[in-house]
Amino acid sequence: MSAVRAGNRWIRADLLARRGQATLTVLAIAGIVAALIAAVTLLEDGTNPWRSLFAQTDGAHVWIYTRDSPPVVRLRELDGVTQAAGPYRSASVTVVQEGKKEPAALRAMPATPPQVAHPVVAEGRWLDPARPDGVVVERSFARALRLTLGAPLTITALSGARHTLYVRGIADSAEQGFFPEWTPGLGWVLPETLDRIEPALGRSEWVTGLRLADPESTQVVSQRVVVMLEDQLQRVYTWRQVRAAMELDNRLLGTLLALFGVVGLVAAVLALANAAGGRVLGQLRDLATLKSMGFTRGQVAGLLVVEHGALGLVGIALGTVAGWSTTVAVLGSTSVAPMPVLTIVAGTALVVLAAVGLPAWRGGRTPPIPAAPSAPPRGHLSRLARLALLVRLPPALVLGTRDAFTRRVPAFLTAFGLAVPMMMITIGLGVWSTLDNFKKNPDQVGQYAALHVRPGKLESAAAAHIAKIDPGVQAVYPGTEVNALAPGEARSVRVRAIGTSTEPYPFPVVEGRMFTQPGEAVAGQGLLDLLGAKIGDRVRLTVGGTPLIVRIVGRAVEPDLDGEVLSVGLDSLAAKDSVPPAFYALALRDGVDPADVRTRLLASSGEGLDVQRVVNPADRLAILRVVIVALIFLLSLIGLANLLTASALGLRDHAFDLAVLKAMGLTPRQVMATLVTGTGLLVVLGILAGTAVGSSVVVFLIDLQGHNSGVGAGIGRAPATATLVTSVLVAVGASLAVALIPARRAARAQVPVTAR
Repeated sequence: MSAVRAGNRWIRADLLARRGQATLTVLAIAGIVAALIAAVTLLEDGTNPWRSLFAQTDGAHVWIYTRDSPPVVRLRELDGVTQAAGPYRSASVTVVQEGKKEPAALRAMPATPPQVAHPVVAEGRWLDPARPDGVVVERSFARALRLTLGAPLTITALSGARHTLYVRGIADSAEQGFFPEWTPGLGWVLPETLDRIEPALGRSEWVTGLRLADPESTQVVSQRVVVMLEDQLQRVYTWRQVRAAMELDNRLLGTLLALFGVVGLVAAVLALANAAGGRVLGQLRDLATLKSMGFTRGQVAGLLVVEHGALGLVGIALGTVAGWSTTVAVLGSTSVAPMPVLTIVAGTALVVLAAVGLPAWRGGRTPPIPAAPSAPPRGHLSRLARLALLVRLPPALVLGTRDAFTRRVPAFLTAFGLAVPMMMITIGLGVWSTLDNFKKNPDQVGQYAALHVRPGKLESAAAAHIAKIDPGVQAVYPGTEVNALAPGEARSVRVRAIGTSTEPYPFPVVEGRMFTQPGEAVAGQGLLDLLGAKIGDRVRLTVGGTPLIVRIVGRAVEPDLDGEVLSVGLDSLAAKDSVPPAFYALALRDGVDPADVRTRLLASSGEGLDVQRVVNPADRLAILRVVIVALIFLLSLIGLANLLTASALGLRDHAFDLAVLKAMGLTPRQVMATLVTGTGLLVVLGILAGTAVGSSVVVFLIDLQGHNSGVGAGIGRAPATATLVTSVLVAVGASLAVALIPARRAARAQVPVTAR
């Protein structure tokens, strides 16, 4: 027991003697663990609304749209299908709200919600036969239309007949994405209500949902459905498409956090191991004394593991609490899965203990000699020190150059420990630069048009005329978006038609060329991967029963819908799909404020147009900037911890030298220059190496993420040269300023009498 108490006192005294370094180590590891917990939560779709909606609604994995009522009994008998929802009759209508027109689909559903794929009422009540004029509206559609309970809703059927319904409820559903990113908007009515609004069966379609035993078998089941219903199939959606549509760019954020977290963990563990090794070298006298007092080799190693491992474990505990609390507070109590968190905690703890285990083992082998020598190890001058002598640098700088590489392994670990954080900081600056490029050059990510104008209360031709005569508008591109069935893939994809083949919308083509005639198209990386196609291939899609055969002549950067978008000219579509255009994309003149143009268009049309600003991907990813700043701060802490270790080890190795130098007549400033030079060389070496590696791989990593996410390669931007130079100067200056503090104290210390 006395040995335990003595060991505890020794550990406590040592930690109190280096509070700053211990605090930095704890904070760095805590931040890394919190980042990893946030990353795994984001990557496992914990923040995707689809996940909770699918669970609440007992959603279907496959949604089938057909011209006629399908044989639901045969569909239920397919291998892998456990339950079916519907078929439900659905009719296309136009909602007229406050004079604006929005496309919508009315779905006929019974008064008793089904067991599978049932909407969850968030406000109001479900459909009631006693009120046949009631409608339940999907929440995002209701929000876009500013609908409240009891509000009248005027709809126009395809026949031109107008009907008025009343909002009885607002509900959530997992069967399609949010409006307006996913159109048309969705509303549910009773079957008899739909029969009254749209009595013609030929102007409606049937919707059937299939719930599967294994979600991973979606592709196989969908292909069987396509074969069974080939003649009447309109389109097919899977749960993966809906999930992607509801995704809030969290996978990119999760990937960035994971990358920073993993590499940061390597840097933090390296800093911890370096600190443990440095402390062992600085405590040789204490360890020898403990051995002479009767401590065994295992007890000494155990004390070192407890002391240095405790810092890591405390950091892990704090990071776990912080990461868990933050994700629960921001994402909801059901968002954080316990198993990934436990895996991160256990894995990090094992890595931390392994990192401090080797220095502890070496410390346990310290011989029981009370007077351990403190002189630095002998060795040959490094090439850099010889070069300093040849160019006749001042003696203080020559001595500092010699001291930097006195211990080769610690010197390498110090430089490497600074290079890793600096590499990740450079990568973070590259992500920042890419976001800036999105903001400054939106045309490079498909945002050449700043505004989208829908006819609203006006006719399509009138809307186009008002847009063209505005002085701030440079070009007007008619456009529409339709869904197409991709044969062989048993799912639907988006076809975006803007402009014409002779006057195409300037899609950002990074491979191949732009289409120049009808029947040519450019595709996003996600669509190329989905179809297994490449530039030059001819593909056949089906749009509303009409074949669409196009030749892919280029690949465009496509930030929407995981890149599963085919872009064509309006004249490549059939007349029924392209006339009249659903919207007009407006390209503005340089320096024109989109808000001013929007105000003028609304005034010119008497509030008859629906004018929406195009959302820049950089605006959606603005949270990345906050994350980058936080991670740069965290990586700076790791580098600072490594720097303090290097400074402490340098002072320990050359304490006797300092006394000799002072006795020889070197001024305190020269002694300080010697110490700072020894540490500064390692700082400069590590920071330059990290910056060089980071700047060389940042574009590749961003493009790789772009390719994997479907957006496509060609979006990555390296940090500007001025940014890199500034970051290097700031990092070196801050590091030298930190190294200057202990060097100044050592230089002002009194020279021991024995050295005089």
